Amino acid sequence: MALRGKSIIIAGASGAIGSATARSLAAAGADLALAALPDGTLGTLVDEVRSRGIRAIAVATDITVRVEIDRLVATTLATFGRIDALANIAGVGSSPSLCDSTDEEIERVISVNLLGAARLMHAVLPAMKAQRGGAIVNVGSVAGEAGVMGIYSASKFGLRGLTDSVRREVRSSHISVSLIEPGFVRSPMNPAMSSRLPGPEIVASAIVDALERPRRARIVPGSYAVPVFLARAFPGLFDLVFGNARIQDRLNRDSRAARSRSTHA
Repeated sequence: MALRGKSIIIAGASGAIGSATARSLAAAGADLALAALPDGTLGTLVDEVRSRGIRAIAVATDITVRVEIDRLVATTLATFGRIDALANIAGVGSSPSLCDSTDEEIERVISVNLLGAARLMHAVLPAMKAQRGGAIVNVGSVAGEAGVMGIYSASKFGLRGLTDSVRREVRSSHISVSLIEPGFVRSPMNPAMSSRLPGPEIVASAIVDALERPRRARIVPGSYAVPVFLARAFPGLFDLVFGNARIQDRLNRDSRAARSRSTHA
């Protein structure tokens, strides 16, 4: 798919990966519908994109609410006349420990990371089928390959399965469905490690590449491919390593410290 002039929805556009993706797609000449919660940054991003001569709209959207997703799709169609691609980037994290998560947190992670992505695909696919073409890129995680991150891993495992299923369902309609699985990258979701991590641009580049040249899945950075292979090939080894009490304590240390600070603030 040549991206110039294509109409693309970016869900989660105001986040680190979403805004980097918006800038990359703007550089490629795409028309953009930028969707995110109304946090004050969405309008600024639209102004930045428009300053490059790109057609762009901001649509405040809570992807846990179906009526808002339907409004996003209708607004995009009314503005650009078609929907050529969807980038499902919106996501929230969780504690590595399921036991540390509240019931509200569990529901929020599934509602955003899995149900939100599913509903967005469900909403755009009729237009793409009518066009006989389109592209969807879902952003999963290497945590969807190795179960070590509580309910977050569950949501990304689910998204991986859904991506495979929908890819096969719509293949005959000339619609591609790709999965990008990032490891840790620099973003507010990983504040403790931020200075040592690659920037969100590495994920944005993979998303743009998957829209231009669809592929089944891609892990970024590529260095995570080895542990993902080991997790698939030797699950018992991962049980031994991550079942160790000291490893679990280390895995949850930063999350529990942040939760403690928040409770006592």
